[in-house]
Amino acid sequence: MASPKEAKKVATSAEKAKTCAAGEPEWTSGLKRLYDSVLDEPLPDSFKDLLSKLDENGTK
Repeated sequence: MASPKEAKKVATSAEKAKTCAAGEPEWTSGLKRLYDSVLDEPLPDSFKDLLSKLDENGTK
């Protein structure tokens, strides 16, 4: 029979397997969450202004 420590280790591995898609390393889910959070951030006004100026210069 497995010791409680070994049983806990198996449960933890099973939980990790559920959170990761098949064949993907564990760190990919965290990286995807970080990427998604960056995409959700608003664009700073200074960057919007810069893009507008570049658009104006591109049409000339």
